[in-house]
Amino acid sequence: MSGGPIEVLWYLTGPDGHYPWRQDGSRQLDWTYLRQIASAVDHLDYSGALFATGVHDTWVLASTLARETEKMRFLIAVHPPLISPVLAAKMAATFDQFSNGRTILNIVAGDASTLKANGVPLDHRDRYAYTSEWVKVWRRVLSGETVDFDGEFLTVENGRVPLRPVQRPTPPLWFGGASPEALESAAENIDTYLSWGEPPEATAERIKQVKELAAKHGREDRLRFGIRLYIITRDTDEAAWAATRDLLDHMDPESVGRMQGMFGRSDSVGQQRMAALHGGRVPDDVRELEIYPNLWAGLGLVRPGPGTAIVGSPETVLETIQQYRDAGIETFIVSGFPLLEEAYRISETILPHLPVVHDLNRHDRPADPAAGFDPARHTWTEQTPGVPAR
Repeated sequence: MSGGPIEVLWYLTGPDGHYPWRQDGSRQLDWTYLRQIASAVDHLDYSGALFATGVHDTWVLASTLARETEKMRFLIAVHPPLISPVLAAKMAATFDQFSNGRTILNIVAGDASTLKANGVPLDHRDRYAYTSEWVKVWRRVLSGETVDFDGEFLTVENGRVPLRPVQRPTPPLWFGGASPEALESAAENIDTYLSWGEPPEATAERIKQVKELAAKHGREDRLRFGIRLYIITRDTDEAAWAATRDLLDHMDPESVGRMQGMFGRSDSVGQQRMAALHGGRVPDDVRELEIYPNLWAGLGLVRPGPGTAIVGSPETVLETIQQYRDAGIETFIVSGFPLLEEAYRISETILPHLPVVHDLNRHDRPADPAAGFDPARHTWTEQTPGVPAR
């Protein structure tokens, strides 16, 4: 395969099971099972895992698993309107020290209904403006500044976090969003912009658009690009599509209707774009939802957020991944059902053929004695006092 190193992260958020949108297809999600998945991700040498918004609190879940793992990085979902940027900076610094520099924040602006359910009535435009202010304060206090800030939404007086993270100046910020407001916020503030599973040509166009916006802020060379996808792979293309057919056969009308009703109430542009790929219909022929060669939109019928899967033999999956790499994608967040078994399947059939690293940002950084990064060894040596090197 052509191209430079990439990151491949797994997914560590419920529900899970063979058909997790159905009660009879779901698994019990307790800490013991989630620890199994985390141990698999760590053992199988994925770059890390996404802790997305779900039934469990992301910080609590990630914190309990940090000392159960050694290498995997933790991409932790954070909703800026729901937490103070100064408190979030303190939490990030603490987690980064205790995990030995394995923290990434996934900035989630959310949608109007989610925010209202948490007592925050921000409309579409305001939640992205709020997020931009939040990120600015978060970066400054985590970099060691004492911050006074008077914005449209946030007022901070003498804000400071004396604790420093292992990663300097801050852990990376990742972000996904499809609206003009989201793209502008990402271009100005974010380290890695995440797309949802649109075809490679559309993804390349989105990357071009974000780069043009980033150029206005002098950041066109500071952004990386990632994508969130499912993978359905078997020994042959035919077997992979048979497995996909089985998933479709277990999408009962009640589950589809419940999920589509939820999508209809969302003002998320990204969610609307995902819904447009399948139109809310369950077809007779599984391949009617093949929106691009080997790219299937059917999981979006029963799953919120990105619902697109690469389908095929390992060779076919790798060819499709290469198309995304050619489009400019360097980071892949992937998963399958169930999470535990598919983590092994994909690690055995796909990962050996990809140049996977744990952190692209670290490999590109100059030596920072304060942070302890040794670029020659691609590891961390001298750490913050009290934090063991790995």
